[in-house]
Amino acid sequence: MKHLIPLVFAAFASLTAPVGAQSPVVVELFTSQGCSSCPPADRLLHELAERDDVIALALHVDYWDYIGWKDEFADPAYAKRQRGYAVEGGRRSVYTPQMIINGTTDIVGARPLQLSEAIAQHAAKPSPVALDVARDGRQVTISATAERGNGPFLVHMVHYQPERSAKITRGENAGHTISYANVTEGWKILKEWDGVTDLSLNATADSDLPMVVIIQKGRHGAILAAAQLR
Repeated sequence: MKHLIPLVFAAFASLTAPVGAQSPVVVELFTSQGCSSCPPADRLLHELAERDDVIALALHVDYWDYIGWKDEFADPAYAKRQRGYAVEGGRRSVYTPQMIINGTTDIVGARPLQLSEAIAQHAAKPSPVALDVARDGRQVTISATAERGNGPFLVHMVHYQPERSAKITRGENAGHTISYANVTEGWKILKEWDGVTDLSLNATADSDLPMVVIIQKGRHGAILAAAQLR
């Protein structure tokens, strides 16, 4: 099938990224258990998840559930996020597997060379936002300053499970057991930030799972800084 559709752990942890530093590159993989083209990309995300310079996140979408297998990791909000990226990027469709790098670069399927080049290009750009994230149990403290106050910026927080497996009995991947890396859950927007005043924010984590904080231009623009607490 052509996969195209129209439009935590430790008691205390912290991570700091100063202005001008190389923030980890965020790779969002839009995938589905019902997509026969997705397993190569899912395997590639396992490799990315082991890197310290990359924050790899799997966002399972629900729009392939109708073909015979319901993806239990899927969240309609992820399909909505993917559609938002499509509109922002001037694309007329969404599909799986798709990787979005730092909110701007679009990669179709599992293409290691193209992905490696995109990550290197984004990693070479200094971050315009200094981000500091600290966690004590489920209490999270987030602070940030921006080199240029060209907001609005949105502060996102998301948890993920480092590895989840699914035994698939129907649909295009029937008969396969597939392992997925960094499966996201509980993605939420904490605050809109103007980027002019310093950001100081206290939040409560929804679980003890590893977490990621992202500073993004608008809802579907460039990701300016990110921090991962495993």
